[in-house]
Amino acid sequence: MKLVGLTVRTNNAVEAGEKIYTTGGKILPLIRRYYQDGVAEKIANRKTPGTIYCAYTEYESDYTGDYTYFIGEEVTSFDIVPEEFFTLVVPAQEYVKFTNGPAAMPQVCSDVWEKIWKSTDPELGGKRSYKVDFEVYDQRATDHQNIVLDVFVGIEE
Repeated sequence: MKLVGLTVRTNNAVEAGEKIYTTGGKILPLIRRYYQDGVAEKIANRKTPGTIYCAYTEYESDYTGDYTYFIGEEVTSFDIVPEEFFTLVVPAQEYVKFTNGPAAMPQVCSDVWEKIWKSTDPELGGKRSYKVDFEVYDQRATDHQNIVLDVFVGIEE
């Protein structure tokens, strides 16, 4: 899967706590920029307009270390990528799918990730690969008070 969008380098310690949804963190300002600047409309070759992918990649270690957060859309090709955008190829690997909701943002997202972080390898269905994990926000995410969210966690084969 080919994605085009914006990125920021962060970690869960920076993103933790209730304040991040109003004043702190690095992810929320990037998400606001994505929507306020109409980034999606500037992405060429969009495969499914309106379906947003948020990915976690370039893990320093595990979920406690630094990672790159990505927000964008799937594209059919990387033929046209404006300078301000980044590309990400989601690798073919084994993924475990978690579906959470309906619930309001940001709780729908933080609840599922806390469950994932607390899960043992057997509970997950395997050891996490820490290559790329991603969230899918499709038509079930249009009502921010009742989002249904899919999270795909990469595991080692």
